[in-house]
Amino acid sequence: MSRKLGLALGAGGSRGVAHIGFLQALDEIGLRPDFIAGCSMGAIVGGCYCAGVTPAEMRTEVSDLKLTDIATLNLSPLHQNGVLKLSKARKLIADVMGEREFSELKIPFVCVATDLDSGKTVVLDRGNVVDAVIASSSIPGVFSPAQFGEYRMLVDGGLLERVPAREVHTMGAEVIVAVDVLGNLPDLKNASGRLFNTVLRCIDIMETQTSLNKRRFRKFVDLWLEPALEDMDQYSVKNLPFAYERGYELGVACRERIARMVE
Repeated sequence: MSRKLGLALGAGGSRGVAHIGFLQALDEIGLRPDFIAGCSMGAIVGGCYCAGVTPAEMRTEVSDLKLTDIATLNLSPLHQNGVLKLSKARKLIADVMGEREFSELKIPFVCVATDLDSGKTVVLDRGNVVDAVIASSSIPGVFSPAQFGEYRMLVDGGLLERVPAREVHTMGAEVIVAVDVLGNLPDLKNASGRLFNTVLRCIDIMETQTSLNKRRFRKFVDLWLEPALEDMDQYSVKNLPFAYERGYELGVACRERIARMVE
């Protein structure tokens, strides 16, 4: 009997398109996960996949993606606790996967977000999947915090749990493959002193430091993977095909090994 395979798909903005290529490579040999846990962009890709959206369909959706397709300005950013709102992103995701409940997914899926009220990671595993992945992806200060169920102020899960390996272990996975698309924090070249860029850089530093401090979560992981995305900016949508190809190359290189691990 095959061992149950779980994927932990990490946060990473546009670099997370590598998750699509990685899933495509596994799909090509009929290697499908039994569980997926995702954070931020990993939550979006994982949620779509578990809803039955193929990697090829996801690749088509992101091929011509522009920032204006994802977010719009908040008219009252101070009142709404964010410069941008993700209403466009929510509609885009809903158009792709449909309005689904977690209980309706083809593959068991959870995603993580950070609760600003408690300061803790929360696991979202029931209710509307689109709302959950939006909550998991709401970068604090940039996007307005999300409400979900009893939670009033949810932001990007990457602040505390960038790669949710512990969560997919809890789901029952016997073999866990973690895909971290951010890796180590690169030096910043041609830094801008603008407020928006400063906020994003601070978040990158916090996420990276948190990830380093929680290496103990790797004890759950059988295979930790990092696609070679070089210095690709996770906040830019200019290199999405590059991210897809690097994720696909990684998947091709590792898929036979993963197949043997679950035998």
